Amino acid sequence: MRFLPGQQPTSDLTYGDVFMVPSRSDVTSRFDVDLSTDDGTGTTIPIVVANMTAVAGRRMSETVARRGGVAILPQDIPVDVVADVVADVKSKDPVVETAVVVTGHDTVADVLSLLGKRSHGAAVVVDDGRPVGVVTADDCASVDRFAQVGSVMSTELETLDAAQVEADGLPAAFERLHAAKVQLAPVVRDGRLVGVLTRKGAVRSTVYSPALDASGRLLVGAAVGINGDVAAKTAEVLAAGVDVLVVDTAHGHQDKMLAALRAIAAVRSDHSHVPIVAGNVVTADGVRDLVAAGADILKVGVGPGAMCTTRMQTAVGRPQFSAVLECAAAARELGKHVWADGGVRHPRDVALALAAGASQVMIGSWFAGTYESPGDLHEDGSGRLYKDSFGMASARAVAARTAGAGSAFDRARKALYEEGISTGKMYLDPRRPGVEDLLDEITSGLRSSCTYAGARTLAEFAERATVGIQSAAGYAEGMPLATSW
Repeated sequence: MRFLPGQQPTSDLTYGDVFMVPSRSDVTSRFDVDLSTDDGTGTTIPIVVANMTAVAGRRMSETVARRGGVAILPQDIPVDVVADVVADVKSKDPVVETAVVVTGHDTVADVLSLLGKRSHGAAVVVDDGRPVGVVTADDCASVDRFAQVGSVMSTELETLDAAQVEADGLPAAFERLHAAKVQLAPVVRDGRLVGVLTRKGAVRSTVYSPALDASGRLLVGAAVGINGDVAAKTAEVLAAGVDVLVVDTAHGHQDKMLAALRAIAAVRSDHSHVPIVAGNVVTADGVRDLVAAGADILKVGVGPGAMCTTRMQTAVGRPQFSAVLECAAAARELGKHVWADGGVRHPRDVALALAAGASQVMIGSWFAGTYESPGDLHEDGSGRLYKDSFGMASARAVAARTAGAGSAFDRARKALYEEGISTGKMYLDPRRPGVEDLLDEITSGLRSSCTYAGARTLAEFAERATVGIQSAAGYAEGMPLATSW
């Protein structure tokens, strides 16, 4: 990446302070751009779901991996639960989507509580594992909430055989759904439900490549902290089969982190293929020290997250674009990589982080307001749907992380201090309510950014991107207007 002539920065910059200019390009289509990363994680798009309790769970992990990214399970999840989630994600089909499943004896209320867990908008009704109907929210409208599903479901099913889909290809499956005038069809193998295929899902599976391990199973990562018996916790998490290990604390450039990394190195020998990500840091010195202690990838960002109050509480942090630029340069000199963690609100920000040298971008709160995040859907009284979110240094997160650890008095003392929002409303975008919708928006913008730079790969993009510095008025000029002025 280079700055426009005469525009070397004299102060630190965040994403809103900069813009990209187009370069001569021979890339004629955004589909000619390869978004796979080279940091050893195996992802095919440069998107990581942040290890936040309100964001990364089994549904999010599975869905994002199917589209090429990876989710990191939070450090405050018990190891046995991590193992269960990892096994569940790796059991899922890399193409066929997981269905919301109910029986004919379940109630309409049961269905309505489950439909918000995935973006399909429908549940498959099964009898002994075989699909017998489909029920949607429209089927449940104006129906007694205690009515049984069997009385409201549609029994005119268009089912797809998994082997036939594999043989004929996804375009043929799409055409079949289109001809039948249905958006979704159960997929069966030997008559038993495998999952569902939607029209949009069939198209997406021709655009995205799933992120898979060496055995062809979906990727999933997990985080550990730097307190307690780090080596033992790491050994258990690695034994659970995670593909990426994140060693996570708000202030990564500290002796305790370095000691944790050295302890992890001692138990990692049987899992040397698993990249070790550590952070967070915002300086070249932090990168060099964590790499020397054993980190493969550095997590960059202090204070840019939507749920984070660190900068306002402590004055500590750094504008994210400059932090990524400096840390990526230092990591590159050592043959390592960085993840840009936080501060992205628009697809342009993702592109700028990658132009600055990040191998991937971590996204948290942006994905919290989706069907696939772990929380329950709420309605705010005006008809808008939202989910609760909270920062991982908030009093709420700290209380969950330290439950049962130490005395009640010690926990009460820790609760006095927080650097995050404990309750935030993350509204679902009616146009993009699912995480896949947001991935479409992000990757579409990123692919176009690469074509403007004349880059077919992310490595070429980081090398060829030309960036300028802009005023607040320049940033505002680029914002679209929903109505005329």
